[in-house]
Amino acid sequence: MTNYLIVILCAIGAVAFFGIALSITLMVKGHHIESEISTNPNMKKLGIKCAVQETREDMAADSCETDSVCTGNCAGCDIDHNSVNK
Repeated sequence: MTNYLIVILCAIGAVAFFGIALSITLMVKGHHIESEISTNPNMKKLGIKCAVQETREDMAADSCETDSVCTGNCAGCDIDHNSVNK
């Protein structure tokens, strides 16, 4: 076997392993992993905030919740107060 074939087979094996692992996690927990900072209750409890919100607070700008464009979901706002979904 050539080195290219070995690398390709290892990459396919790694992708398959992680796909199966995520599927098993979904079946066991019954829901997707909460990775978004604004929707994860454990991150909220620990006081972890969106980087955009922290930057706005450091710059003494409006917080993410009071911005008319940003709804508090970090995926929906940016530092320039522009909507990402435009």
